[in-house]
Amino acid sequence: QVQLVESGGGLVQAGGSLRLSCAASGNIFSINAISWYQQAPGKQRVLVASMTSAGSTNYADSVKGRFTISRDNAKNTVYLQMNSLKPEDTAVYYCKVVAQAFKFSVEDDYWGQGTQVTVSS
Repeated sequence: QVQLVESGGGLVQAGGSLRLSCAASGNIFSINAISWYQQAPGKQRVLVASMTSAGSTNYADSVKGRFTISRDNAKNTVYLQMNSLKPEDTAVYYCKVVAQAFKFSVEDDYWGQGTQVTVSS
């Protein structure tokens, strides 16, 4: 199994920056696609950023130009750099990876526990 531990959330003023981290551990043969989701209070979880195994990225219009997704394969860690934060970015952020636990196992989705980001105006 793959375990994901997120960190880096917190309280920040509008216009500020945060970097979220998502560290994977456990049985990891390969981590393929990675993504970050946000879930605001009372709303559904939505995709904000993703990266394929080839490195292609995609962003929600609401964060384009402000958020950057990246990965450090040597550390099995995924990042979300968030700049120019706005109060509407306030949400719990979840990382998700598509990974193989073993060489001949099928890919599966693994989720982090979520980290709270609060942006004050």
